[in-house]
Amino acid sequence: MLKLVGGSLKLAANERWFLAHTQPKSECKAQLHLAAQGFRTYLPQIQKTIRHARQLKTVRAPLFPRYLFVILDLERDRWLSVRSTVGVSRLFTHQDGRPIPIPIGIVESLIERSHGNLTRLDSGLIKGQHVRILLGPFADLVATLQRLDDAGRVQVLLEMMGTAVPVTLDRSALASAA
Repeated sequence: MLKLVGGSLKLAANERWFLAHTQPKSECKAQLHLAAQGFRTYLPQIQKTIRHARQLKTVRAPLFPRYLFVILDLERDRWLSVRSTVGVSRLFTHQDGRPIPIPIGIVESLIERSHGNLTRLDSGLIKGQHVRILLGPFADLVATLQRLDDAGRVQVLLEMMGTAVPVTLDRSALASAA
């Protein structure tokens, strides 16, 4: 079940997706304040492993830190108020100041890949492909995908200390490195 903020994420006739640049670590705050003004937003999130003080912690983090997608109809909505919303730095605009729409299909494909409140980046993986590990003690390392099974497990080869080390992970812990 995808968490919707501000209602449905289906676009009406003149509506398009636009990109808001948020203040550091303020994506959720911006999303909350935009929803309070009646704007519909989408914040794709992934699970990510954070290392701090020799401890590993898995947290939910934005797929695109400091960015948030907003649905706007430039003829109907008071889109200038988005720029002054708490947590928002600016909207991406042309030189004339009008917001630049996101090409059709990009946000929709992210929404299709979302399960629960998380966006899954593991679809379309193929053997031999370079992948980035998102979770666990090997987070942020790039490996080569060696084997996929139907149970959702994958085996990757990590280059460590001059040798290839096989590591078995859950498929959701990977994203394409390309």
